Amino acid sequence: MHHPTTQPGQEQATQQTVAHDHGNGHEHHKESFFSKYVFSMDHKMIAKQFLITGMVWAIIGAGFSVLFRLQLGYPDQSFPWLETILGHWAKGGHISPEAYYALVTMHGTILIFFVLTAGLSGTFANLLIPLQVGARDMASPFMNMLSYWFFFLASVVMMTSLFVQTGPAAGGWTSYPPLSALGSAAIGSRIGMDLWLASMALFVVSQLLGGLNYISTILNMRTKGMALNRMPLTIWALFFTAVLGVLSFPVLLSGFILLLLDRHAGTSFYLSDLYVAGRALSNEGGSAILYQHLFWFLGHPEVYIVILPAMGIVSEVLAINARKPIFGYMAMVGSLFAITALAFVVWAHHMFVTGMNPFLGSFFVLLTLLIAVPSAIKVFNWLTTIYRGSMHFTPASLFSIGFVSTFISGGLTGIWLGNSSIDIHVHDTYFVIAHFHLVMGVSAIFGMFAGIYHWFPKMYGRYMNTTLGYIHFWITLIGAYLIFWPMHYEGLAGMPRRYYDYSNWESFKQFEPLNQFITVVAVTVFFTQLLFVFNFFYSLFKGRKLTTTNPWNATTLEWTTPIRPGHGNWPGEIPEVHRWAYDYSKDGKDFIPQTVPEMPDEKAAHVPASDKTPV
Repeated sequence: MHHPTTQPGQEQATQQTVAHDHGNGHEHHKESFFSKYVFSMDHKMIAKQFLITGMVWAIIGAGFSVLFRLQLGYPDQSFPWLETILGHWAKGGHISPEAYYALVTMHGTILIFFVLTAGLSGTFANLLIPLQVGARDMASPFMNMLSYWFFFLASVVMMTSLFVQTGPAAGGWTSYPPLSALGSAAIGSRIGMDLWLASMALFVVSQLLGGLNYISTILNMRTKGMALNRMPLTIWALFFTAVLGVLSFPVLLSGFILLLLDRHAGTSFYLSDLYVAGRALSNEGGSAILYQHLFWFLGHPEVYIVILPAMGIVSEVLAINARKPIFGYMAMVGSLFAITALAFVVWAHHMFVTGMNPFLGSFFVLLTLLIAVPSAIKVFNWLTTIYRGSMHFTPASLFSIGFVSTFISGGLTGIWLGNSSIDIHVHDTYFVIAHFHLVMGVSAIFGMFAGIYHWFPKMYGRYMNTTLGYIHFWITLIGAYLIFWPMHYEGLAGMPRRYYDYSNWESFKQFEPLNQFITVVAVTVFFTQLLFVFNFFYSLFKGRKLTTTNPWNATTLEWTTPIRPGHGNWPGEIPEVHRWAYDYSKDGKDFIPQTVPEMPDEKAAHVPASDKTPV
């Protein structure tokens, strides 16, 4: 498992493409604006491109949620300014039903794929993998650049769908047929649906290019001494995330191709025995359930594609800020592996109400409850890492603790939903919305915020404003619970999701004040995120400058590079690794970097560092 040498091929390729100034880590040759900032092959610049593109999408996607929350909280009121924004989709200041479904669809698509998949993995895999394993760049910098530009192209196509006359896709973020397969079924199933499918196909290509690059870099380009059991947990998490994506995204693409054929080539993969406006269609023999199998075979690994990078970031940030070794390193790696393996065999728990054979359903119940075990191991290890630690409450560590909180509270309700008998009652209710927004949406966003606050100095050579970071954290954490916790009770009462107006339902009128409260909090939290955006861009230019290469006193390799590393990361030789990544509060020292050789008495102990973690 030991990597023998710094790879000759890697060094040679680097020398051909990058001339290093050994004095400051910057390049000799002049780069044009386009080669440095636009079509960059430097993994650090590509990380910034993913991050800022993801932030733009996050504002748009979260903005959509504010708009449809206005409809849910105040269904009888009109807001004249809405017509200014949405035009004929909100005549008289009242969102139309078609616009409502389009907003919900685009909100889910944007946040899950464009922000939490591309924004989170694209940013931190690109930034951290070469820096933390000790590589000059990715295995293929050109393929890395392409992965961003395919994502950008997907973004352009998705954005275009917002401006077509019939509007964007409106069949839900899952785009179930037959609604998505028939252009005549709804106004949101026309050109907007085609653009949605084209955008998602480009997105899948981006993810595959990125994922293959991440796996190749981690396996082949680690510096001397960087054995697998010395890699930081961030790298393990990003590695398993890439494996999940490479194996499951092609299945989603095949599902989309079949959907396009049903839409335009007269096939019947998903269509059978349908009537539209009283007219029988000629399609026979297809099954809409087939699409659900293909979609959820990606859709459930997707949950872990979103959450694993956040888990890795949180593990790293908590260990650094608790000034303690991560508790149970090998258990953490093992649980990441277990989650990755089990993620492929639990997809049908999304389909308990599709008429599945109950005997088959019982297997998916067992496997779904089983996947809670490695997640529980991780939670236990995070809590024991924090326990009796000398905690530094930076914005990054607070968001990491917030992640653990929302992951526990949101994850516990997953045990309910994983039980098929209970799921039949709460499926497609607000209980599901509450569960996955807390465990996946909020938790993953918290992991992303923790990573941005923590590695911002590495990316930009400046600090973000700490006071604004504290304000951002507390309002976001409290707001997240106030928004999503009450939805559990609405769901248990049977309140269905995706409905446009609940005011005509006698049984759900009781929730009108609660829905208004949730809407007010959602608007407040949204504007708090704009405070974060202001902090980010203000700090970019005016933030306090970094004066040391290792501001957090961390042990990992990225803090051994210059403050503003050039393309190639290290001006001289790549450092050699001698120990694991979590030697904190050891031998009377606050921290021991990975580059410091082990002492003879350490070697004599013959005990893996991960097994001597103090509690």
